[in-house]
Amino acid sequence: MSQQKTILRALAGETLPTPPIWMMRQAGRYLPEYRATRAQAGDFLKLCYNPELAAEVTLQPIRRYGFDAAILFADILLVPQALGADLWFVTGEGPRLSTITSQADFDKLLGKDDIHKTLNPIYETVRILRGELPDETTLIGFAGMPWTVATYMIAGQGTKDQGPAHALKAENPAVFDALMDRLTEATIEYLSMQIDAGAEVVKLFDSWAGSLNSADFQKYAVEPARVITQALKKRHPGIPVIGFPREAGDGYIGFAKATGVDCVAIDNSVSPDWAAKHVQVDGCVQGNLASSHMVTGGQALVDETRKVVEAFKNGPHIFNLGHGITPDADPENVQLMIDTVRGG
Repeated sequence: MSQQKTILRALAGETLPTPPIWMMRQAGRYLPEYRATRAQAGDFLKLCYNPELAAEVTLQPIRRYGFDAAILFADILLVPQALGADLWFVTGEGPRLSTITSQADFDKLLGKDDIHKTLNPIYETVRILRGELPDETTLIGFAGMPWTVATYMIAGQGTKDQGPAHALKAENPAVFDALMDRLTEATIEYLSMQIDAGAEVVKLFDSWAGSLNSADFQKYAVEPARVITQALKKRHPGIPVIGFPREAGDGYIGFAKATGVDCVAIDNSVSPDWAAKHVQVDGCVQGNLASSHMVTGGQALVDETRKVVEAFKNGPHIFNLGHGITPDADPENVQLMIDTVRGG
């Protein structure tokens, strides 16, 4: 059955008459059923660490829309928490973490093999999902990439320009590089356990890759993606990997060849025509409808969806947004997008 799954066929390089479709953050606050389940859990972190409820919210958009893939419900900051960082969420403001800004801070972190005690509930969620998903639906696991996760750990929160991380990189490269190495090692272990539990694909989210200059992009985005991808493929031959170096611009070109990922996810800061010419030549591309269309809907949504499908029709393509769906999106617009992709 797995060889018939459309996502896996696209990741293997097959050009399909209708692209498979899923949506970043498809289990989330735009859905009333998600909000009800989150209220039941108590808060966001409790929801992440409750395997039954995390599996439930992962399944909700599959039941409602019939996406071709489900992505594990979790958060990229669970790995730093598993490494020993304090993590909490401030309502309306987002995550907060204890900071890593010195050797003494780094020395308090746990090793890569110590993360599983905290993360075992996530693996249980994956096992539940493999038992409950429809046979035709691919299960995607994921993790944040070291650079993106490090920006949160260094600043203690999200930042507009990732300034604190850039500063530490310049002023104390030994600590910065040690943190990147620890995160790279932990990410390999985390994703390997997700695969063992039943994930059929894994995705690497490097949400802040676009703030790295050319040399740093190679060192801190491309190289960790290569190391992680190759390690996972050595342990799990045949496992497909999707890489998402968001806002990489020209850095998207050659990313698949340089890292070994099977698919490059692209944001909507580049056009589908440009990506088809420069990125899809190396294999599967995922993307890249602007998530704002999930809010505004209408004929513009239909037209832009068709434009994306048309641009990528001559090669392997997974239809997705260029970034995650936002809480103010209209669920009816999601259905309109799916109907347009599947119905022309």
